[in-house]
Amino acid sequence: MESIFFVNGVMNWYKDHKRDLPWRHTNNPYKIWLSEIILQQTRVKQGLPYYQRFIEKFPNVQSLAQAEEEEVLRLWQGLGYYSRARNLHACAQMITKEYEGTFPTNYEELLKLKGVGKYTAAAIASFAFKQDVPVVDGNVFRLLSRYFGITEDIAIPKSFKSFFELGQKLIPKKEPDIYNQAVMEFGAIQCTPKNPDCKNCNLADSCFANSNQRQEELPVKTKKVKVRDRYFHYFVIKLKDQLIMKKRGRNDIWQGLYDFFLIEENSFQSPDQWENKNILSLLAQPEVELQNESKIYKHLLTHQRIYAKFFEIEIKDQFVINKQLKSSGLDFFNFNEIKNLPKSILISNYLDEKVF
Repeated sequence: MESIFFVNGVMNWYKDHKRDLPWRHTNNPYKIWLSEIILQQTRVKQGLPYYQRFIEKFPNVQSLAQAEEEEVLRLWQGLGYYSRARNLHACAQMITKEYEGTFPTNYEELLKLKGVGKYTAAAIASFAFKQDVPVVDGNVFRLLSRYFGITEDIAIPKSFKSFFELGQKLIPKKEPDIYNQAVMEFGAIQCTPKNPDCKNCNLADSCFANSNQRQEELPVKTKKVKVRDRYFHYFVIKLKDQLIMKKRGRNDIWQGLYDFFLIEENSFQSPDQWENKNILSLLAQPEVELQNESKIYKHLLTHQRIYAKFFEIEIKDQFVINKQLKSSGLDFFNFNEIKNLPKSILISNYLDEKVF
């Protein structure tokens, strides 16, 4: 009886409170998949413009597969977690080559796709193909743990199985898509992480957390993310209307994105300490002039706090650094070219504030 009340309550709430979002007006698996990848670790308000731009630029999986990775990364710029964009592109190519451009229609096959995990596979399977597979994400963990009084630590991988099995018992066979959308939306809007709106909740009277005043304790999540500080010294080397930039390589959080010559230390250091550091031996030469030292830019990632300074250097002749360029992977780009290069939000923020 409790389960029936929960399911009906969540779905009735959803009919009255759901947000009008474009991917909810289609059963096209490409559009659903694209929205789910974009919304991983991204708020709807931030992700919606990106979704619209991607659909306009790449209306189907084939057009996305045919794009250059750099073009995909450029369109993704500002969303962060760039491995999502690279996996998005690789997955589109996989679907085009191995599945003849057609998305798999069941949960098990969807799990084989690059960058598609259990949650995303369940979302596509239920929204596009009405397969009764429950979604389990942060919103669902929170909602189920509070309502049913589940005290399992959601940071432990094996807890997923318990919540998934409960979801399988709850999900209605005829409307799995509506139910999955409902529990996700309820968690996002009504049963929020902090200060849930219990006074205006239609499930409040039968909710374990509300009855026992344990909203702040549930869900249980004991694993804490260790955050480390990093100090980036970027050297912005300018020759007339060109800047020197470098494409970041493999096994890098910003793989495929462009930034400046970089030295990382345990703290910020003054320019006179860089003279023997590879390309920065140039500072000792008369053809090179250190023009400016920027403010400190702060950039937050899940496991890192990045503090960055930009040291702006003017050179008179590109031949001064040709040898170092060849060995360091750096190259000259004019300002118009730089606008079209994929860059991290940290680099973009600096460039947006700077007038060269």
